Amino acid sequence: MNKVYPDAQAALHDIADGAVILAGGFGLSGNPENCIREIARKQVKDLTIVSNNCGTTDKGLGILLAQGQVKRMVSSYVGENKVFEQQFLSGQLEVELCPQGTLAERLRAGGAGIEAFYTPTGYGTQVADGKETREINGRRCVLEHAIRGDFAIVKAWRGDRWGNLVFRKTSRNFNPLCAQAGRVTIVEVEELVDVGALDPDQIHLPSIYVQRIFQGTGYEKPIEQRTIRPRPGQGQARS
Repeated sequence: MNKVYPDAQAALHDIADGAVILAGGFGLSGNPENCIREIARKQVKDLTIVSNNCGTTDKGLGILLAQGQVKRMVSSYVGENKVFEQQFLSGQLEVELCPQGTLAERLRAGGAGIEAFYTPTGYGTQVADGKETREINGRRCVLEHAIRGDFAIVKAWRGDRWGNLVFRKTSRNFNPLCAQAGRVTIVEVEELVDVGALDPDQIHLPSIYVQRIFQGTGYEKPIEQRTIRPRPGQGQARS
């Protein structure tokens, strides 16, 4: 039951070319930064990455794009990243755009053992092209298939040695969903504690979904766009 690894390099030792990776995070919030840096260091390629987005031009998953390691992205938001735009327009990067709620439900279904579901979201748009549709309760719906990955890389605030996890505020976004849908789920935490240190009623994700866990280091917690309220008499300051 002790699932602890010393660091990202040990925990991600078997990620290879062509892997399907589910990556938690929303924008740059809740990114598994140590895992991303290790995948960049390993320089594995032809990856399929499922994530709400692909970071920014030089932060988050954008690091892997910049190194040419990503072959295909399944995402719901693709702004904030010039490299993503360039690679997509040149044909270097395959992209599957998926409505955000549908992406979340496809991941949840993957973790719950549900193979597919119908949703009205996307009917009548390009999202529905080539997919099975049917009318349910008077609404036209699209059949969407569950998503599962070879690996899930996840960031949590606190975790114990068995892999019980607590997420912090907005970092509890796509992280639990990715963790549930990964065949091998690798978690980095800001604080690794002994079993029994976490209040059972406060655990957000139970250990059954986690195969490997390690304590991360060097978190930057970058901000995508910083907006500052101006002082009286000054214009808006933005960086």
